[in-house]
Amino acid sequence: MNRVLIISGNTEIISTIQSVLSEEFEVENSDSIRQALEIHTNRPFDLIFIDLQEFKNANGEAPLHDVMIDFQDANPMIEYAVLTSQSAIREAFKAVKAGAGDYITYPLDPEEIRLVVTAFKEAYARDHELTYLRNRFWKTEWIDVIHTRNPHMMNIYETIRSVAPTIANILLLGETGTGKGLLARLIHIHSNRNDKPFLSVHCGAIPDTLLESELFGHEKGAFTGAVRRKAGKFEIADGGTIFLDEIGTISSSAQVKLLQVLQDKTFSRVGGEEPLKADVRIIAATNADLKELAAQGRFRKDLYYRLNVFPIVIPPLRQRVEDIPHMVEVFLKKLNQQYGKNIQKLHPKVIEALKRYEWPGNIRELENVLERSYILEKNGTLMPPSFPLEIMSPDFISAFLQEPGGPLSLNEARRLALEDFEQLYVKNLIARNKGKINLSAKEAQITPRQLNRLMSRYRIKKSEYRS
Repeated sequence: MNRVLIISGNTEIISTIQSVLSEEFEVENSDSIRQALEIHTNRPFDLIFIDLQEFKNANGEAPLHDVMIDFQDANPMIEYAVLTSQSAIREAFKAVKAGAGDYITYPLDPEEIRLVVTAFKEAYARDHELTYLRNRFWKTEWIDVIHTRNPHMMNIYETIRSVAPTIANILLLGETGTGKGLLARLIHIHSNRNDKPFLSVHCGAIPDTLLESELFGHEKGAFTGAVRRKAGKFEIADGGTIFLDEIGTISSSAQVKLLQVLQDKTFSRVGGEEPLKADVRIIAATNADLKELAAQGRFRKDLYYRLNVFPIVIPPLRQRVEDIPHMVEVFLKKLNQQYGKNIQKLHPKVIEALKRYEWPGNIRELENVLERSYILEKNGTLMPPSFPLEIMSPDFISAFLQEPGGPLSLNEARRLALEDFEQLYVKNLIARNKGKINLSAKEAQITPRQLNRLMSRYRIKKSEYRS
């Protein structure tokens, strides 16, 4: 911790803080948020003093919380101390509630400044020590994945850190696209089974008649077409981990066999009687309410209780928007390796829009939207017109068009609008017909081949709409 910024136009405040801290820290000052953010983006600060009165005079009723988030994009570990008068203590309390670490009242007392800064230094050292100790557990290639500023996700990663080395089976709960598959792999990689197979089965994408064979294997002649013995996923994953995604969709007979695996650690192939040993850790996942399904008789209660020993609830992206800037950075690195455009950042209005959007498709939708925008973008920065209109609202687009260099040609604007409409139309069409291509094509009055071409263009997968 060595760089300090003072955001204030009050020369007396600046002079007092500098006299206390200049020997130990590199201290700079700015009289505007915009200028401060520019300086901070180039060389991030560790501690910022914000003069609340000056901030209010310059920014009206703009939320201080939003400003603090902007600074955190460049340094997630940054701390804030707000400066205020005795008569505005209530505002200082609001600022602390919004994320500031402490507050100091005018007239500034040098000793109070020292005490506040010392407390920040000690907390900073503790945080870095904890981060170091955590990172000694996590494998290097997974550090980007576990990076988060969301308290709920921090708790989840700490939970995974505790449960991964054990033999406990785990149930991952959360909406579609929240990263359940990624967390399942994270658990396996950091378990004592990491040198054994990790197999993933999307239960909802396999017909009921084939699911049991896929999971448990079958004997020759067990059913029409079973011309030879086949090993199932539980046999192949021996000693490792099997991830059962959308567990709530499996048939009653498959539920019985899975319950046997959980109770006795044994199973038999379809059409066979020989009991086989199942040395496999099960990680199950669902976006359904298994408890409600069990109450309705659509899912075995005894199986639910067996699976629900160690549940982990993953929050949707709209509840962890503070992680979006980092996710964008990670996805951009991946896209640059894949396509080689070397796009390094997003326009500020895009970041603002991404944080405001509801993300019904969660992280998977964010990744798909960024890839689509990356392919369309012709500049070194992802700009608002490259994003779907459902994310970039008319207000955002209008504000962007008024900026220097912003306006588009009519043809370009028309092309982007048509693509947005086409993509939204196809998504709704496929969802309405539950992933059935022929039925969807008939409704749209086009051929299945034309529909498949559109789905390929917009990276729409029918498997995601079957349920």
